[in-house]
Amino acid sequence: MKSQYITGKEPHLKRWINVPHTIILVFDVVIIVMAVRVWVKVKQTLPVADDTIRIVSQQWTWTFQHSGNDGILDTADDVWTSDTLHVAEGRTYHFMLESKDVLHSFFVPVFRLKQDAIPGRTITGWFKPTKTGTYDILCAEICGIGHGMMGGRIVIERPEQHAAWVQQHSAVATANAVDSTALPPAGAKN
Repeated sequence: MKSQYITGKEPHLKRWINVPHTIILVFDVVIIVMAVRVWVKVKQTLPVADDTIRIVSQQWTWTFQHSGNDGILDTADDVWTSDTLHVAEGRTYHFMLESKDVLHSFFVPVFRLKQDAIPGRTITGWFKPTKTGTYDILCAEICGIGHGMMGGRIVIERPEQHAAWVQQHSAVATANAVDSTALPPAGAKN
């Protein structure tokens, strides 16, 4: 049998490539549109926050800034903790995740939450604890020799317990801020 010479321009043969190719392109567009919608819903559309927390990662510790009694970050009554995050059950929290040095990954397995912390950027996310208890916070990015020791705890408290904790620690933060402003500047003469 003699072989056929095919140029690839014959319409009856081109159909076998063009039809499946078009179907795959249509499916790709549908998948991309659906993926963008899911991304916007999960990562871009944040629910209304009851409170905001700043999470700062650095080799090899987590530092948490809780808003104090006024519910506003970056005021005198803010509470800073190291390696322990206190939150109230049933409240929606926004977090501002930052890194001081290298890539870290804020990982709370009980929430199925994992978010990279990138130096020079502030990443915003959210969570809503639904069950009281004490759970692990881990770094899921190898961030140096102390990576294995970079663990923390999240303490989820009943709302009244959390309010008492904030009240107690905000008072200490406010007292420390007042004491530091009462001190004369270094090198000042009395």
